[in-house]
Amino acid sequence: MYTALHLQRKLRSGEAEVIVVTPDPYMTYQPFLPEAAAGSISPRHVVVPLRRVLDKCKIVIGEAKSIDHAKRTATVTTLATEEEGTGGIEITYDELVLAPGSVSRTLPIPGLADYAIGFKTVEEAIGLRNHVIEQMDIASATRDPAIRDAALTFVFVGGGYAGVEALGELEDMARYAARYYHNVKPQDMKWILVEATGRILPEVGEEMGKYAIRELRGRNIDVRLETRLESCADRVAVLSDGSRFPTRTVVWTAGVKPHPVLAASDLPLNERGRLTATARLTIEGTEHAWAAGDAAAVPDLTAHEKGKECAPNAQHAVRQAKVLAENLLASLRGEPLKNYEHKYAGSVASLGLHKGVAHVYGRKLKGYPAWFMHRTYHLSRVPTFNRKARVLAEWTLAGLFKREIVSLGSLEHPRAEFELAAGGEPPKTK
Repeated sequence: MYTALHLQRKLRSGEAEVIVVTPDPYMTYQPFLPEAAAGSISPRHVVVPLRRVLDKCKIVIGEAKSIDHAKRTATVTTLATEEEGTGGIEITYDELVLAPGSVSRTLPIPGLADYAIGFKTVEEAIGLRNHVIEQMDIASATRDPAIRDAALTFVFVGGGYAGVEALGELEDMARYAARYYHNVKPQDMKWILVEATGRILPEVGEEMGKYAIRELRGRNIDVRLETRLESCADRVAVLSDGSRFPTRTVVWTAGVKPHPVLAASDLPLNERGRLTATARLTIEGTEHAWAAGDAAAVPDLTAHEKGKECAPNAQHAVRQAKVLAENLLASLRGEPLKNYEHKYAGSVASLGLHKGVAHVYGRKLKGYPAWFMHRTYHLSRVPTFNRKARVLAEWTLAGLFKREIVSLGSLEHPRAEFELAAGGEPPKTK
């Protein structure tokens, strides 16, 4: 989206046509997913509508199933091709920009596919918020202590940004919501963070990572380092340290992997399945092909270590998009290309409302200052003034009024009420 945005601003009239193939009609600003899950931001303000933002581009809602760059064609399936029963449409191109990002990396853990939920899309974030509040409703209504205990046990797997921020925001939200339940107290809930390595949030540095652990443990969150999830079958989370937790909530945020479309192309990949890119954001050894973001292994020219690649994060991706667009335009116009070069500025992470950690340009911040920096930085990176204004307005109103603690779980089954009225069976929930 960022690359297309730069292109449509700088292309001359009639110089080229930009076609954007995407499975969703919006781009998700993922750093705001934890706040959307906690109810601090409306879900519609976490996404950017592509048809409005990219009004000079042709938007095709579909998925690229394969790419034959030798023939300059991509096979794309759309909602229409599914209805028609065809195998997809073939789109021809002159220049290819391949930036599909990454997908959740799962492991063959018993019960994971049946009971766990990811945290990479806005649908998952809102579904998780509804689920947590629903579990509190179950715990409040049941007389069975085993069901109550399982409903109030929340297990998060993965100590990176997604896992820590999601847990921090949701625990904060649930703690607040508990004041409206006559028989559910914050101390009744168990929040468990499972991390396979010996630290969390490695991007913010060891010192700030240790502070984050102390902050979470100070809120009665059970942080388990050098521990793995071995099973979650039958709604029981079994950890490698021998612990067993009956639970109805397992959130999986243990890493990502390259998008499958990369393997379905004839483009060069490295040993981890990412596109082998150059510092100019071209795909190595290939003409008329470009890559950026999570999907691309771009050399880090600012690193002292030879052969080091840019970290697959938003900080690099957004900046790479601008350079990619400029180089693509330069290539079309016969002008010289420039290298992508950005020295890593640091990282910020939220641990809940008014809590956070940051390590930016050598400065270490924690608590409210880090949380404020987290919000300020990401607000500055949200595309379009319209989106910035909406997010800022929501934050301002959230500071003046109480949080919303309503679960809209019925959104996942919008026809359930009608089907029941028509004599059908209501959908079963997990």
